[in-house]
Amino acid sequence: MEPSPTVAAVSDQEVCNESSTAAITFSGGPSFSWTNDKSSIGLPASGTGNIAAFTALNNSPFAVVATIVVTPTAGLCSGSTTSFTITVDPTPVVNPIADLGVCNGANTTAINFTGTGTTYTWTNNAAIGLAGSGTGDIASFAAINNGNSPVVATIVVTPVFTGGTTCNGATKSFTITVNPTPTVAAPGTQEVCNGASTTDINFSGIATQYDWTNDSPSIGIPAIGTGNIFIVRCN
Repeated sequence: MEPSPTVAAVSDQEVCNESSTAAITFSGGPSFSWTNDKSSIGLPASGTGNIAAFTALNNSPFAVVATIVVTPTAGLCSGSTTSFTITVDPTPVVNPIADLGVCNGANTTAINFTGTGTTYTWTNNAAIGLAGSGTGDIASFAAINNGNSPVVATIVVTPVFTGGTTCNGATKSFTITVNPTPTVAAPGTQEVCNGASTTDINFSGIATQYDWTNDSPSIGIPAIGTGNIFIVRCN
């Protein structure tokens, strides 16, 4: 009587969506047939012989585990089966993040990433009070800009799915703009006679606009205004 055919144990595999599996070579035999309960991964539902490397597929947001059952054969005789799994992890995504704008010294809002990643990594290209890189959500922080112009930091976010392997998805970016603290240089004091003209008052400093108030509009200028104050004639 011929001994029953056998098949040696096969190691499990775990790969990312659209990555190649390792080729699977069975030993024992002399022949093998197999079934696969998740043909959606890119492997047929059944076959014979060794399994060549193939591009694994998973278009869902969750890991897909395919169980392959291998039967050794010799002529009309079949031996005990063995099984192994191929796990295909998904390609994670991160949802778009709105841009932020804050003033120097103000606290940002917390930034909570959403999507199908198990975590999210990010990088930051500007000194605004935020680290150059990190993992996970970004907590509220005091934004910093001690210069004279707005500083625009670009944050690049990578979604990550971590199972038995690590899969990265497409990045998304957003900006945090930190505006400088506006300043105005003190204009000189003026004293003129009734009916005489003042000199123009041109404001300067770090600002895009200057708003002012006047507690005595009877002198000939309004109680409030925006921008420079030009020659007026005192009453």
